[in-house]
Amino acid sequence: MSAPVTLRIAYVNGRYLPLAEATLPIMDRGFLFGDGIYEVTAVLGDHFVDNEPHLARLDRSLKAIGIRNPHTIPEWTAIQRELVRQNDLKQGTVYIEVTRGTHEREFTCPDDVAPNVVMFTQAKNLLANPMAETGAAVITVDDLRWARRDIKSVALLAQVLAKFEAKRAGVAEAVMLEDGVVTEGASSTFFILSSAGVLVTRALSNSVLPGVTRSSVMRLARETGLHVEERPFSRQEMLAAREVFYTSASSFVMPVVAVDGEKIAGGMPGPITKKLRAIYLEEAQKG
Repeated sequence: MSAPVTLRIAYVNGRYLPLAEATLPIMDRGFLFGDGIYEVTAVLGDHFVDNEPHLARLDRSLKAIGIRNPHTIPEWTAIQRELVRQNDLKQGTVYIEVTRGTHEREFTCPDDVAPNVVMFTQAKNLLANPMAETGAAVITVDDLRWARRDIKSVALLAQVLAKFEAKRAGVAEAVMLEDGVVTEGASSTFFILSSAGVLVTRALSNSVLPGVTRSSVMRLARETGLHVEERPFSRQEMLAAREVFYTSASSFVMPVVAVDGEKIAGGMPGPITKKLRAIYLEEAQKG
């Protein structure tokens, strides 16, 4: 067995470096303008969870804002695997960020500026998350974000503010509302199991991120015989739901037991949510 890794390694523009040495110039446009795209993939043992869809979404977001994708999917995957190996990561996440590059602080820059790439790992206990057993409490907040939420931009100030509100409230997540209608969580996609037993989540548009875990969970739900609808739902419908849960790359399928202090279905994780989490994790660990 290899010795535990004590020196954390990051990746910057083709180089694997100790985290303290992994830097970008101050004129990086991601730092100055939030001009960049990111992705996060979960790692469970030898497996990356839903990695190709994450890398495809990275490519889509880069194209949407006119940044050249510096790598193919096989190249990205090779870098991820080497970074995981150098950090001896058994469970956690790999973060990728691509910015438009380094240039004098001006709103535009030449088309041939080379993108900057930063990657790092974070060790996390994703499988044995106690909240999956007890359920998560959440609060609702106003959705303050820009109009192109389908782009996974590094400009996350509205989400940061929502997360701070959740932290101050002592809850796990914030669910964002527009005119009383749920858009999505600060870093997640929300689902409800309606009173009629239908699994509901908001349809894809410029208003929401096309969640990778969302897509996998919807497929698995249909395979188990659940009827799935993609449509808006309100805060009131969420409060009246049989079950509520959210999905993301690191929380997988997380049951919600309270919204704004009001219990959902008795305040315990529901059977459908627990089933979907179990089958999602079973598939994820098969690679």
